[in-house]
Amino acid sequence: MHKHYEQVNSQLTQNIAFKLKVPIEAETSSFNTYFCLLLANNILQEKGVENGSNTVISPFSFHLLLSLIAVGSNGRTLEQLFHCLGSKSLEEINSLASQMIDLASPFKESNGVSIGEPDLSFVNAAWVAQHLKLKPSFQEIVEGVYHAEKVVAEVNAWAETATRGLIRSLLTAEALKVVNEDTALILANALYFKETWAQLFDTSKTKQRVFHLLDGEKVHVPFMTSNRFERYLYNKFEDFKILKLPYKTKQLLQMFKSNPEYFNKRFDLVNEKISDFWVPRFKFEFEPPFNRRKAEITEMVDSVTGRLFVRKMFHKCFIEVNEEGTEAAASTAVMIEQQQQSVNPNPSFVADHPFMFMIKEEISGVVFFVGAVLNPSLDS
Repeated sequence: MHKHYEQVNSQLTQNIAFKLKVPIEAETSSFNTYFCLLLANNILQEKGVENGSNTVISPFSFHLLLSLIAVGSNGRTLEQLFHCLGSKSLEEINSLASQMIDLASPFKESNGVSIGEPDLSFVNAAWVAQHLKLKPSFQEIVEGVYHAEKVVAEVNAWAETATRGLIRSLLTAEALKVVNEDTALILANALYFKETWAQLFDTSKTKQRVFHLLDGEKVHVPFMTSNRFERYLYNKFEDFKILKLPYKTKQLLQMFKSNPEYFNKRFDLVNEKISDFWVPRFKFEFEPPFNRRKAEITEMVDSVTGRLFVRKMFHKCFIEVNEEGTEAAASTAVMIEQQQQSVNPNPSFVADHPFMFMIKEEISGVVFFVGAVLNPSLDS
């Protein structure tokens, strides 16, 4: 398998690109949270609930890869991507992408010393078939707004390095089977996130408790807890509760089977003393399936004898939540092929039933990760 991929890779010339800051001039659209949550909802319904498995995806990673595809698209495909991304023009898409990438590079220099939290990084990469040449306009976008870097190894090795070893084998054996002489482009990105809680959990207080599965079965898993009557931003609704756990430098859970738009509005969370608080530790990896898609991709390369279309998309996510904080990573790759021709005075929050979680930047509304824990004892 490795030798086969090296042979394929030898027929691809790595796109040399540079990290450039693009000034934000156009009025930008907002991050389309609704689309990302609808995507997560579909994956949850098709893959998670059916198999009782945990799920996690990175809307941030998807959003930026779809943005890059939009830059190289035309016609109805571009219109559909505008709708999905909540944008009206390529200027809006590129401007928002620039802001999102800057958001994932929050480190500043102070007297030569890098400061800032959390540990957050994001990179893009592009492989281009040797017989094809990127259109200057698309190459400028790849090298500028999306901060693509020179790629000197296989996609898998690149993704593993970019995610600090958390995402391995992004392109599976199935991917290697479909990489052939018709493969024109491989676009990929990788996101890494690691942050500690504003208030760490005491590991000595972690203990085994019962978690109730969707099928009525019970499993015993380690639950973390805090001091009684600790204050959290919290609210209770008819069918669910939401509690916000802040990270060290930043100031949701919910059931959204029928209405993912819940997260598109601001909840009136109140600073409450929580009498009984328990949340399970969990650690798992998730890889949703994607089917073959067609698209009008005409603005990426010159001298194409056949139409380009998205042959396959791959996405893999990893997350670990424990007493110290959260570590998560995601990588997305797309293969583009050339076609021949009312609140309680002392409320409690005990997450002992399946729940949803989200890692979200408050000011911009950008969602880095969203997922569901149906069984915290799996993949741990």
